[in-house]
Amino acid sequence: MSLKLSRSGVFLAGLAVATFAFVAAGCGGGGGGGAPEALPSSSCTAIEYKGDGDPDYIIASDLPLQGSSRTQTGQMVAAIRYQLEQQDWKAGDYNIGYQQCDDATAQAAKWDSGKCSQNANAYAANDKVIGVIGTFNSGCAAIEIPVLNQAPDGGIGMVSPANTYPCLTVNLPGGCDSTEPDKYYPSGTRNYIRVVAHDAYQGAALAEFMQSQGVKSVYILNDKEAYGLGVATTTRKAAESVGIKIAGFEAWDPKATSYTSQMQKIKSTGADAIFLGGLIDENGAQVIKDKVAVLGPNDGAVKLLAPDGFTQQSTIDESGTAAQGMFMSIAGVPIDTFKGAALDFISGLQSGPLQGKAIDPYAIYGGQAAQVLLTAIENSDGTRADVIEQLFATDGSIDVIRDALVALESSSHQIYEAMLADAGQE
Repeated sequence: MSLKLSRSGVFLAGLAVATFAFVAAGCGGGGGGGAPEALPSSSCTAIEYKGDGDPDYIIASDLPLQGSSRTQTGQMVAAIRYQLEQQDWKAGDYNIGYQQCDDATAQAAKWDSGKCSQNANAYAANDKVIGVIGTFNSGCAAIEIPVLNQAPDGGIGMVSPANTYPCLTVNLPGGCDSTEPDKYYPSGTRNYIRVVAHDAYQGAALAEFMQSQGVKSVYILNDKEAYGLGVATTTRKAAESVGIKIAGFEAWDPKATSYTSQMQKIKSTGADAIFLGGLIDENGAQVIKDKVAVLGPNDGAVKLLAPDGFTQQSTIDESGTAAQGMFMSIAGVPIDTFKGAALDFISGLQSGPLQGKAIDPYAIYGGQAAQVLLTAIENSDGTRADVIEQLFATDGSIDVIRDALVALESSSHQIYEAMLADAGQE
């Protein structure tokens, strides 16, 4: 399957629902002028480079390296570094250094809006930063994309391995405001792509899966974040389109100490499923525990479903046995379906940097994002503007996950297309 990137769309990997029954819980950019100046140590590690001579350029990863997502993002960093090592720290004739930058704070224990803004401005000001891999959280991307879009030398290309909020690239009916996605690209030229499917597809697949599980009525919660509200909204619309009743749609308060009263309210509706649109970082473990305490086990009368914001080891670690039997989705391909070049990448990453640890699905997309960016740099004339041009000329059959790409389930695709048709979009 060969896919093409477009300025108005996204790069779509195959979307599948993975089920887990847990048994336990400046300006320029010409490449001259000597070694690059490092990005600020307040956010970023020192420049990593293991090639000959000095690096010509820096690529930075922008991910939350503190909080519940740190295990997942740590694997993504390992995958990016591994891809650089496979290419001898080069992109064609260019020597590439790497800095891993943290967009989280210890106080927030997750991504922080101020840190995202600070990081983006640092990238824009450093004329040796030729591209950014990130972000992990869509809310952070919404802050960084416009800054990088207006960076000197034509903007900075940004490749996300994990953002799934649709409105970063498309205007989805009923899910985006009228200014999205154009407001993220003030220069008028797109500089951002992603290597995962957005949440309209994830919502469609989730609705189809709920239908297959016999769900008749679902209560949808969200964490009030851009991503959480977005995936909750697309899942609601998709569920309605397949005839599932929406018993309720509201937010949970991430700062609450208990959700038992909210679960009692859900119980009174007679819903036979709950969907958690959001992140485990937003007190998601307590939501899961209180769901089980009030409504029983997840494989009982009331099923529990969650999107990729929960599909990580920290959900098991923090929720314990309460996570048993819940279903989670990913905006890509489940680990056990990878093959070919992708499986080779996984094997090398697992036996090397990960030292035999179980691999997170998004680690592979971290490696894919790195390969896409490095290929664009290799094919460019060494300017930021041309790297962006080359990103949008990238063929989706690139090796890291080429053999793992699969067609979307036809019914899921039809659900999504029907949602667009309702608003007169193509």
